[in-house]
Amino acid sequence: MPMAQTINRTKPPETPPIPSFKMPPVHETTLPNGVSVVLVEDARFPLVSMRLSIQAGSKFDPQGLPGLAGIVAGLLTQGTATRSFRDLAEELTSIGATLSGQTSPDIFTLGGSVLAENTAKLLGLMADVALNANFPENEVALRKQNAKQTLRAKRSQTAFLAHEKFDALVFGSHPYSFVSATMESLDRMERNSIVQFRDTFLVPNNALLLLVGQLPPQPEMLKLVHHHFAAWAEKPLPAAPAKDFPGSRRQFVLVDRPGSVQADIYIGRLAATRTDPDFYPLLVGNAILGGGASSRLFLDVREKQSLAYDAHSELDRRQDAGVFTAVTQVRNEEVSRGVEAMLDNLSQMAQAPVTAAELTDFKNYICGEFLISLETQASLADQIDLVKTMGLPNDYLEMFTTRVRSVEPGQIQAAAHKYMNPEDATIVVVGDAAQIAKPLEKFGPVQVQKADS
Repeated sequence: MPMAQTINRTKPPETPPIPSFKMPPVHETTLPNGVSVVLVEDARFPLVSMRLSIQAGSKFDPQGLPGLAGIVAGLLTQGTATRSFRDLAEELTSIGATLSGQTSPDIFTLGGSVLAENTAKLLGLMADVALNANFPENEVALRKQNAKQTLRAKRSQTAFLAHEKFDALVFGSHPYSFVSATMESLDRMERNSIVQFRDTFLVPNNALLLLVGQLPPQPEMLKLVHHHFAAWAEKPLPAAPAKDFPGSRRQFVLVDRPGSVQADIYIGRLAATRTDPDFYPLLVGNAILGGGASSRLFLDVREKQSLAYDAHSELDRRQDAGVFTAVTQVRNEEVSRGVEAMLDNLSQMAQAPVTAAELTDFKNYICGEFLISLETQASLADQIDLVKTMGLPNDYLEMFTTRVRSVEPGQIQAAAHKYMNPEDATIVVVGDAAQIAKPLEKFGPVQVQKADS
C-alpha cells in the first residue's frame, strides 16, 4: 500500500499558469441604416445572449433631468404599439426568455437571453421594444412613484450621500456628477420628455447589436437582423457632453448628518481610463491597496487597527474618465484615526515599490477573476459589448492577462504617485458634524455642508 503524500500546510498551494483568453469566432457588419452588428459563435451552451447597446447612458440626460435615461430604460419593456406589458411578459415567458433595459453612465442597453431555438422570436421582441415602445401614462406614473421611494431609501444611507457628494466634487459640471435622479427631476419627467429621449438617442446609427451563442447559420442570422431592424430610421445625433472635468486638488468636505453614529469616508480623484497607458499599473496597484481581504487597507484598517468592518479601494472605469476612490466607515470617536490610516496607506503606495509577493498574488487574483468572469455566456456577452461600446482595442480581452502580468513595481509606484497622492485628493466625510468636525480640523480646512434633502 503506497504511503500517503506529505502536504506542507504552512504554505498556500502554488497557482498554476493562468492562460490568456481566446476569443471565439466573431463576424462584424453594419446595416445600411448604421446599426453595427456583431455575431459571436459560442457553442458551449444551447443559449443566445443579446445586447442592443446605445451611446445613451446617464451622461446624456438633459440638463435638469438627471435620471431620465434610467427611467426610459425601465419603461422600455412596459408595452409597445402592438403589445401590452402583459402580452410582452407572456410571450417572453412562453419562450423562456428575459428582456430588460438598463443604463450605465455611458451606455443604454436592452439585453436578454433565450434558448437558441427561440433566437428569432426574442430578436423580434427586442426590435419591437426598441422601435415601438409606447410608454403608457399609467406605467410612467408608477415608475416615477417607485423611483421616488427608492431614492428616499437611498438618501437615508450615509454611503449614498458620500458617493453623491464625492462625484459632484470630482466631476464638477460634467453629467457624470449625478449619481441618480433627484426628487425635482422626477417631478419634471413627463411622457413627452421620455419619448423625446428615445427618439433622439435610440436610433440605428447610435446602436450596436450583439448576439452571442449557438446562432443560426450566418446568412440566416443576418437575414433575421435585416428583417427586424432594417426599417429603423437613421437620424442625426447630438454631440456627446464635452470632456470638461475640474483639475484634481485637495479639498475636504464634511456632509453634516445629525445623529449619525459612524462616519463614511471617501478619498480619491480622477484617474486613468482603460485606454490610458497608466491603466494596468493603476489596476494592479488598486488591487494591492484595497482589492479584497488580503489588501493593505483591509489588513491595516480592519485587521491591525480594528477601526472598521471594511476598508477598500475602487477603480471606476468610464468612457471619458476613470475615478480612484478609497472607502471606509468608522465610529465617530475614531474618525480622525480612520482618515489618517487611509491617507497613510495612500501615501505609502507612492513611497516604496510593492513587494514581489504582493505583485505575484494580486496579478494572479486579477487574471483569475477575469477569466472566471468569462465562463458564463452572459458575462462573455457583457465583456464583448464593453469592448465595442467603449472603443477598446479588439485584442483587449485576449491581451488582458498578458498586460496585467507585464506590470512592474516601478510602474505601480509612478501610478500611485499620480493618482493616489493625498495632496491632491478629494476627501468627503459624511457624519454628525457636531461630533466629528473638530477632530477633522487636523487635516486642514474642512467645508461643512448640509446633506441635500
